[in-house]
Amino acid sequence: MKRRRFKKNKKISVLYPNSNSNSNSEKNSNELRISTKMASQNPAEEENSKRHWSLEDFEIGKPLGRGKFGRVYVAREVKSKFVVALKVIFKEQIDKYRIHHQLRREMEIQTSLRHANILRLYGWFHDADRVFLILEYAHKGELYKELRKKGHLTEKQAATYILSLTKALAYCHEKHVIHRDIKPENLLLDHEGRLKIADFGWSVQSRSKRHTMCGTLDYLAPEMVENKAHDYAVDNWTLGILCYEFLYGAPPFEAESQSDTFKRIMKVDLSFPSTPSVSIEAKNLISRLLVKDSSRRLSLQKIMEHPWIIKNADFVGIC
Repeated sequence: MKRRRFKKNKKISVLYPNSNSNSNSEKNSNELRISTKMASQNPAEEENSKRHWSLEDFEIGKPLGRGKFGRVYVAREVKSKFVVALKVIFKEQIDKYRIHHQLRREMEIQTSLRHANILRLYGWFHDADRVFLILEYAHKGELYKELRKKGHLTEKQAATYILSLTKALAYCHEKHVIHRDIKPENLLLDHEGRLKIADFGWSVQSRSKRHTMCGTLDYLAPEMVENKAHDYAVDNWTLGILCYEFLYGAPPFEAESQSDTFKRIMKVDLSFPSTPSVSIEAKNLISRLLVKDSSRRLSLQKIMEHPWIIKNADFVGIC
């Protein structure tokens, strides 16, 4: 059978429920209803029976990004016109880096999670050379790009994102899932600007402490750097790192060399620059999260109740 080529330059129009479209045609109305329906259920299931997907079921649009193991494209399911992101992972790379177990775990965990601030994984399929993940499409892309463009965020923006993250992580922890790699590159924004946690490649579902050092250096907790057992509290630590980065534009322990960053993390060498101006309440939240003793870090519930969050976060439309 002839292999379908990726149409990299194909334009795909995206219809969203409650979007401000100028067209009132019956066709657009029908497509909006389909989009709403499919956004609330797993597109990999049809009438309670499993759908066997293939590349022929999708129109492939522009590339959204590329990584070590493959690429991501915007795509549209032919039958429903539902727009998704299609993550393409090359089997050659899976074999080369021996990530079979990691990929399987990522797929199982992300498929099981249902939260407004977590990117949905609807299903997957494969061919001779590639594995395809059918993901929720986050129209505005990585939060990282917004942060780099602006330099730093306002306290209201930062507090709103931290609240969204905290709610999503509280849900994950209830399901015994530790993400272990929260960073701006793994946070996406949908068409309404709602934050979505993505990339569960380093996540684990476990009730017991773990010992694998994984994630991204600038965001690692001291217990990981020191090769000690860790638990859910590593995600709480990362919230402190992100809060700092949102407000100052860079992670707090960033250094010239990797070894210096390790040292700063282990010592919790935390300082607050004079510019930009950041409130005392924000610094208090950061300081109570970036604590070396993981048992003394602020809990997720206490983060949601913190005065800085209450004062600054936009609670409307967070979830």
